[in-house]
Amino acid sequence: MAAARTFLYFSFGSNLLRQRLQLANPSAVFKTVGKLEDFELVFVGQSGRWQGGVASIEEKKGGEVYGVVWTLNREDIPTLDKQEGIYTPMEVEVAGMDGGRYTCRTYQLRIGWPPGPPSPHYKDVIIRGARQNSLPDHYLKYLESIKDNGFQGDVPVYNDVMRLLENQ
Repeated sequence: MAAARTFLYFSFGSNLLRQRLQLANPSAVFKTVGKLEDFELVFVGQSGRWQGGVASIEEKKGGEVYGVVWTLNREDIPTLDKQEGIYTPMEVEVAGMDGGRYTCRTYQLRIGWPPGPPSPHYKDVIIRGARQNSLPDHYLKYLESIKDNGFQGDVPVYNDVMRLLENQ
């Protein structure tokens, strides 16, 4: 039996935005909006790339994290791993809004990172991705309510993503 040539990836942070994900992973194709149950979205640490805390997930009974299930070519695993950097890959079961249930690769920061608010730039990319993929309204409102750190300097990765959006 041949190995599958694709895999499913559940994104919940900046990779919600197709253009952000496809910077390094051009094979990514939208499959469905998904819900990861018994987890919560957290912002932790201090990323030099994003100038603020970054999104991760932590187990929480009754929690829900909405995101996107993407189909990617297996050849993209190394670039996705590199992009995710200090995150640890893990498999999760995601309930698709299309009625399916999917086993997906996702990424989690190890527990123990201190809380860290996201930069306005990082938060903006997440919200743009949530809108682009029609995440539920109540979840979009939740994302919009997250307090950012007020950083106003230059964020090159944000600039790259915005250029891609402008050129489409």
